[in-house]
Amino acid sequence: MEVTFARSKEQKLCNSAKNLKAEYGPRMAGLIQERLASLVAADNLEVMRALPGRCHGLVGDLQGYLAIDLVHPNRLVFKPVDDPLPQSKGGGLDWSGVRSVEVWRIGDYH
Repeated sequence: MEVTFARSKEQKLCNSAKNLKAEYGPRMAGLIQERLASLVAADNLEVMRALPGRCHGLVGDLQGYLAIDLVHPNRLVFKPVDDPLPQSKGGGLDWSGVRSVEVWRIGDYH
């Protein structure tokens, strides 16, 4: 899957293991790298549902975004950016059709 970043801050952090460890500590840095590698390796977003880290859709003000668990309460928050967004027959997001995401934020959105 194609993974891009909404902000240069996250992109710079995620492109450097040293910077990730300095910002988040070794445990969370490792999980961030693991989750990003899983996203890149996945053929589509549906694959992420079967992997560790609970990939789930968000609601309320963050409707349309998804998150993957990191070190509680932190999450890797991203959104599908396929154009057009794949839709299921029921009108929701067709996870199996998503092949491009944009990382929005790493942290606690609660």
